[in-house]
Amino acid sequence: MTPTFDVVETTVEDIHAAYEAGDLTCRDLVQAYLDRIEAYDSAGPELNSIITVNDHALEQADELDAAFEQDGFVGPLHGIPFVVKDQVETADITTTFGSEAFADYQPEADATLVTRLRDAGAIILAKTNLPDWATSWFGYSSVTGRTKNPYDLARDPGGSSSGTGAAVAANLGTVGIGEDTGGSIRLPSAYNNLFGIRVTPGLLPRTGMSPLVVSQDTPGPMARTVRELALVLDVGVGYDAADEYTAVTELTDDAGSYADSLDADALSGARIGVLRDAFGAADDPDSGPVTALVNDAIETMEEAGATIVEPVSVPNLDEHLDATSLYILQSKRDLNEFFAARDDAQVDSVAELYESGQYHEILDLLIGIAEDGPDDPTEDPDYWKSVAAQLKFQRDVLNVYAEHDLDVLLCPDVQVVPPTAESIEAGKLDTLTFPTNTILASQSGLCAISVPAGLTDDGLPAGVELIGKPYDETTLLSLAYAFEQVADTRVPPETAPPLDD
Repeated sequence: MTPTFDVVETTVEDIHAAYEAGDLTCRDLVQAYLDRIEAYDSAGPELNSIITVNDHALEQADELDAAFEQDGFVGPLHGIPFVVKDQVETADITTTFGSEAFADYQPEADATLVTRLRDAGAIILAKTNLPDWATSWFGYSSVTGRTKNPYDLARDPGGSSSGTGAAVAANLGTVGIGEDTGGSIRLPSAYNNLFGIRVTPGLLPRTGMSPLVVSQDTPGPMARTVRELALVLDVGVGYDAADEYTAVTELTDDAGSYADSLDADALSGARIGVLRDAFGAADDPDSGPVTALVNDAIETMEEAGATIVEPVSVPNLDEHLDATSLYILQSKRDLNEFFAARDDAQVDSVAELYESGQYHEILDLLIGIAEDGPDDPTEDPDYWKSVAAQLKFQRDVLNVYAEHDLDVLLCPDVQVVPPTAESIEAGKLDTLTFPTNTILASQSGLCAISVPAGLTDDGLPAGVELIGKPYDETTLLSLAYAFEQVADTRVPPETAPPLDD
């Protein structure tokens, strides 16, 4: 690799231009990221964001270099190294789901999304850490322990896509794949100064991905720029016969054109409703700095031509959030069905996993699912009440858009700065009561995007969440892209600087 190419903060566009100019090979790029993983994840700050590196990555890079030499790019993601949450199955890399019980599990096939990425030319460089079975907002797994926030090593990177967030922020890969049930893409995106999108569930296939609440689950991209998010959606969105939820792709006309639809002027004339009820107190030391950054972002959007409508509110919001929570009610069944569908699963049930003690001790939600979750939620009237409540919740939120003629709603992704590992390990925080706003979109069936709001005076990242109507990802991406052009809030962490040549 020529000394003029620097992988720090590089983009797909930069990489492809370097390939075309003959200044870079895929092998050199992959090696550069492997060197950074060794320097910053395994050593140095020891971020511990990576569970497993793909042993075949350099070999696959050579194959892509040979294909490029003969015929050019194999697809829109040619030679782009991805880090993928270890909740998503990969046939050539062990997939642990963050669980020590699955430390040696080798899936028989790639997840559908992984297949689509590879077909587009991507390289799966490494698999990233997550709390066991994606059951926490915090980056602790029984298979490899704690992931650190690269912006402050004493703090948490957020979960459950904790490893993907930390790795992409520290430039250990070009783009990342996370998963979002209640906010597990957006919260770590906010805590790692990244862009991350939760699509309307079903637009991206979930086949080969462990579930938490099937009706809310969706994979999705996490990246340092909006264009990377759009490029992933362009190759990933589409019907998958093995995932009945993907039939909703019939409801969108945007598949394959998200990147082309990005509009740098999208904020001009946009109507943005500010959910002030979802902000933390301005005088609170944990939430005040977040509120200040989000207020700055609102001002920037207004200066770029947006009409800010505030405050707006969702009637009975707290009651809706309580009434629509399905994690305890549904997750045990969904995980048990996932285990049953795999002949080589390392455990047969959540009960077996729990009784064997093969989980991280801080995972209060996993413990709650095991102890209190029904094996068959359809026999529990409370389950059906919560399912029906989600539909009512969505109607009430959509009425807010209609009443104020809004394009999106806005609030902080999470009301507080990243918590310290000390506070998490002392048991001071609870997953179901942690003050994240991401569950609003998740439990009402909406799409949402996390946008970097910048860094606090103490150097801690915070995120702005834009909440969109179902199947309106194009609007979210364009608004985030327009903000990106004028705000310049993405800053790499000082813990992972460029390596010396």
